[in-house]
Amino acid sequence: MTLEKLQNGGETARLFGSRRPTSSLCAATAAALAFGLCVFYSPTRLAAAEDQSIRPFKIQVPQASLDDLRRRIAATRWPDRETVNDRSQGAQLANLQELVRYWGTDYDWRKAEAKLNALPQFTTNIDGLDIHFIHVRSRHKNALPVFITPGWPGSVIEQLKIIGPLTDPTAHGGSAEDAFDVVIPSVPGYGFSGKPTGTGWDPDHIARAWAELMKRLGYTRYVAQGGDWGTPISSAMARQALPGLIGIHINLPATVPPEVAAALAGGPAPTGLSEKERAVLEALMTYNKQGNSAYFTMLTARPQTVGYGATDSPAGLAAWVLVHPGFAQWTYGADPEKSPTRDDVLDNITLYWVTNTATSAARLYWENGGRGSVIVAAAQKTAEISLPVAITVFPEDVYRAPETWARRAYRNLTYFHEVDKGGHFAAWEQPELFAAELRAAFRSLR
Repeated sequence: MTLEKLQNGGETARLFGSRRPTSSLCAATAAALAFGLCVFYSPTRLAAAEDQSIRPFKIQVPQASLDDLRRRIAATRWPDRETVNDRSQGAQLANLQELVRYWGTDYDWRKAEAKLNALPQFTTNIDGLDIHFIHVRSRHKNALPVFITPGWPGSVIEQLKIIGPLTDPTAHGGSAEDAFDVVIPSVPGYGFSGKPTGTGWDPDHIARAWAELMKRLGYTRYVAQGGDWGTPISSAMARQALPGLIGIHINLPATVPPEVAAALAGGPAPTGLSEKERAVLEALMTYNKQGNSAYFTMLTARPQTVGYGATDSPAGLAAWVLVHPGFAQWTYGADPEKSPTRDDVLDNITLYWVTNTATSAARLYWENGGRGSVIVAAAQKTAEISLPVAITVFPEDVYRAPETWARRAYRNLTYFHEVDKGGHFAAWEQPELFAAELRAAFRSLR
């Protein structure tokens, strides 16, 4: 199969260590650079659309791809410095240059690769698309399966630090009764999952695919968790009451009520708000006025345009990832003890680079475009969710939902807790706290 056929035919699966014999390797440097990964191809994979098997997966990024990455970094054409002393114009030049310099010299992707390959990884074909996922079973009996969906600009990388606390709670301050089996997928178009070649892979479709995946894994009773895109996807699973799902936990809930959404769109501020509710409204207005949602608008409107620069320039990709307000308090790894570290963030950015998924991942925003804001209750149809919903609010997240709004949005809110630390990438930033929240949130469903 030629490179052109692989690209045009949508065969983007990157399978390593398959049970099936391979008939050819992509040994050509051009192919390695085009894919960023070596694709082990077998003729039997032509019928993948009908194949429901679950196949082992290993990562082995060709050295030629990593060498090309360093060459591109060395050849970066930098803009002039920002004219302000803060990040209001975007990623600051000095910080980004230092990060990218490290990326192109001392950073080692192979460490991230080894960390991922130490975990049980698999792919399976759902609706014509190969889905990559990590699946770690607990050693404890009666572990509750939890399906954890990452978002943008994250990946499975941002969830790695919660696997141990969830699957082995006795080693992390919990009890055996709190154990989870953990499933973490790469969203379609992200990481090692296939890239959709047509439209339609919106949160509702992904939700149905996740239910199919859990069915294939043999789980008949499980919970789901999500922040960022994981919230609308997990919520879609709950709204559709998909078989086996018994409850969800979310940390970017869609709780903004209609009158507040109208105010955010330019209407008058609603009367009767409590002091806390008014503070949240004002914070959201300031967030928008400062341009913090500009990335969301651009990705929703023109993901393909954004993708050209992020696909061709490593520095451009890094700057685009770091424009996310979830990184507003990140100090570029200045404190090596604070998560995510410099290497953690570069692991995540490099994953986007070697899989060439900056553009395909961005299209999820476009797919969701007509549904409106991911934090507005009406847009996400929260009134249609009858399954138990648990919410944790992290103080440094981009939106901190008041409990009063949460109870209006979700009629079966079984758990609500505001914690004292953590932000948008809570599983990355505070893995022990995040795991403790999941244990508490789902304890009543065991």
